[in-house]
Amino acid sequence: MDTSKTYRWKILHELDDISHLSKSLIAKTSPSPFSSLAFLHLLDTSNSTGKDSGWQAHHFCLYENETPVAFIPCYLKQHSYGEYVFDHAWANAYHQHGLAYYPKLLCAIPFTPVTTSKVLISDNTSLSEKAILNHWLENNESTFRQYSSLHALFLPAASTDEFSAQGFHERLNVQFVFYNNEYQSFDDFLQSLKSRKRKSIKKERQALYAQGVSIKRFCRDQVSAKLIDDFYTCYQATYLKRSGHKGYLTRAFFEGLRTHMSDNIMINAAYKNDTLVGAALFFFDEQSLFGRYWGALEEVSGLHFECCYYQGIEFTIEQNIKIFNPGTQGEHKILRGFTPTLCRSMHKIEHPGFNEAVADFVARERPHMLEYLENTQSLLPFKVE
Repeated sequence: MDTSKTYRWKILHELDDISHLSKSLIAKTSPSPFSSLAFLHLLDTSNSTGKDSGWQAHHFCLYENETPVAFIPCYLKQHSYGEYVFDHAWANAYHQHGLAYYPKLLCAIPFTPVTTSKVLISDNTSLSEKAILNHWLENNESTFRQYSSLHALFLPAASTDEFSAQGFHERLNVQFVFYNNEYQSFDDFLQSLKSRKRKSIKKERQALYAQGVSIKRFCRDQVSAKLIDDFYTCYQATYLKRSGHKGYLTRAFFEGLRTHMSDNIMINAAYKNDTLVGAALFFFDEQSLFGRYWGALEEVSGLHFECCYYQGIEFTIEQNIKIFNPGTQGEHKILRGFTPTLCRSMHKIEHPGFNEAVADFVARERPHMLEYLENTQSLLPFKVE
């Protein structure tokens, strides 16, 4: 850090104070539509976070000579839902010993299990992400110690060294990602698969369309207010069926996407005999496509695979996008061309005894995750060159 300049961290509970910098504060490494103030601000103003959601904004903003030059999104969490890196067992152990696990401090993008940079940097500074992370970890220890623990989720591999140097423990997980190997078309992708799997995918898609289903794709300004409303109906119906609640995200959040992030959204809408039966919402940029939210009003065999996977693969190839992350979990994705890929989170517990226990847990978990990665990669359906 430049010793001729004065640096200080300020905790922000809302983003309005720096909203004018939303275009200049971006993730310089491993960016995504989610590592933007626009996305975080929309979560807050739509009441998807804040209030009684269990996600209280506790963002860290770095000021250089009184000018905000970097931003790290953080939240005080009153539960462990919407994170996709599960620590409920750790919370239960705390509770059994009469200790309070919540609130904990979380460095993450709410409801978004996507590996992306958690450091937004202004064009008005020469500071690197590495320097900012080091300064943040070294100069906010007194703040971190106020809470049971600090967790940084879905970090790029290049960011983990700074956390390890400060005593954090790395935890591995596996997601399934489609890598666009310069395919020219969906058929070109199919030709890269073994014959049996290629025929299976073709049969699966044909069976869906034989039921009278059609898929329409809407991007950017093609996404109308009515389409958002229709999608939200699907989203709530599926969440209610699976989880007993209507979803973490509010109608205002999805409506706000049209205003604030229209260049980054795409919706696949499925119709059966001209009646909407399901829809999937994606985010994208020049490098990546992200499958995020899905809902259906009718059980139609093969509909989820078509809307959420095959249509995404087609879009990725058509737009010359490099990767397609369809979301967490689902080993069924492997046989459809999605490669098992490591993702990382870093954890540090304030209580010395529990910190040691968590270190032991992730150390014992690690070889199992690496073995799982190797085993699942062996199931990939691609031809052996």
